[in-house]
Amino acid sequence: MARKTVSRKRKAGEPKDQQQLGWCQAPHKRSRVSCSSRHAQQWWCSRRSVVCALRGREFRPQQQHELRLQRSLRGFAAGRLPGILKEREFSLGRLNKVFASQWLNHRQVVCGTKCNTLFVADVLTGQITRIPMLKDRECRGGGSGVVGTVVAGRHYHSTAGSRSRMDQQGCGIHAIELNPSRTLLATGGDNPNSLAIYQLPTLDPVCVGDDGHNDWIFSIAWISDNMAVSGSRDGSMGLWEVTEEVMSQAERSQNEESVPSYAHISHRALKDIPKEYTNPYNCKVRALAFNNNHKELGAVSLDGYFHLWKAEHNLCKILSTKLPHCKENVCLAYGQDWSVYAVGSQAHVSFLDPRQPTHSIKSVNSRERGSGIRSVSFYEHIVTVGTGQGSLLFYDIRAQRFLENPLNPAGGYRKCPGDGILKLTTGKGWLNHDETWRSYFSDIHSFPNAVYTHCYDDSGTKLFVAGGPLCSGLHGNYAGLWS
Repeated sequence: MARKTVSRKRKAGEPKDQQQLGWCQAPHKRSRVSCSSRHAQQWWCSRRSVVCALRGREFRPQQQHELRLQRSLRGFAAGRLPGILKEREFSLGRLNKVFASQWLNHRQVVCGTKCNTLFVADVLTGQITRIPMLKDRECRGGGSGVVGTVVAGRHYHSTAGSRSRMDQQGCGIHAIELNPSRTLLATGGDNPNSLAIYQLPTLDPVCVGDDGHNDWIFSIAWISDNMAVSGSRDGSMGLWEVTEEVMSQAERSQNEESVPSYAHISHRALKDIPKEYTNPYNCKVRALAFNNNHKELGAVSLDGYFHLWKAEHNLCKILSTKLPHCKENVCLAYGQDWSVYAVGSQAHVSFLDPRQPTHSIKSVNSRERGSGIRSVSFYEHIVTVGTGQGSLLFYDIRAQRFLENPLNPAGGYRKCPGDGILKLTTGKGWLNHDETWRSYFSDIHSFPNAVYTHCYDDSGTKLFVAGGPLCSGLHGNYAGLWS
């Protein structure tokens, strides 16, 4: 108490200006104290004190429990959702066969067709918006890198001198892929040998890679936010980089010019898949899938081989292995949570772990012989399979069996083991009764629509499915939203 009394007396004896000065300094003292306390807290945290450790033990199990609960709920929903999905068809007019699709947001899907049309479909209103195709540069001069900009709308010259424009008809857009940050979209160009890059969400043109492949691009995979790999029917894989200079040039053209223009880029690397053990004329790169954890790129070729490449700033071959089912290997997907590739063939889906011996590859029969597996994807522990007969099958990779139809009675009689599996069938779609149909198919009442592409939205509750007739000579389309 004596100390406090002396303190009051000193304060009472001080001049008013000094008293005022003391009050002015108080906030600074308080700020210094608060600042020092923050440093102390940071120091305690950096030292991982007992207090911090105990506090962490209080909250960490709760967070982990919430994450496990969310994961369990997503897995439960993924297993139950296919049994309650209902179809709503869309009219696509006279477009021919949808080969590729990707969700842009919760209501828009971008699609590519065999008739080389790129469009955005609104799943709520059904509205179709066509996107202009990007053309090759007119002058085939030498050099590499950015060659300048070309105004959209001019005609292109094909990259293969001996291949005419008529030879390119009938190919279309086989691949559409979004980069990890969903800021860029890669697909085929007006020339199906070229790679076209658009900016999202506006779909403004960015650039065209038009000096790499001599044949159609079948597949695309992003290996980073600004680097993509294209797989071509000529048996090569091209590595493309969208540099800061290209992006800046695209932004300037959008701000300064009334008509959008875009750059032309050259490949950073061009690698041929191995041809030493097979027919070189059948070494066509059909599908790509990227493993981001190990920075590895899987590729499937039509000669029945799976190839694995290290893909970072270049492409380096790791291995090639023969697939157990080597007919019509046209689709490939990678399951990040399961560390396996799923390869679709004529009648099977094969699950491949490149680090395991070849004899450990597991294959499951689709029970639809002859029509082929046309699309495959992973969502949680469910592998969705689209077939050439217009069916959607759902394989549980944990239980290692196809999902069963919930409407079938448990323990009921079945003629064969595949009778009870869940199978969703696509709608009628649209078919052009042209000269080909009248000459060869008019006596056939209906044609199933092959599921060439399907994709889940971010919520996992909507499945967009699209395709068309399996026969190459028929002209038609199908698109539907299953939710």
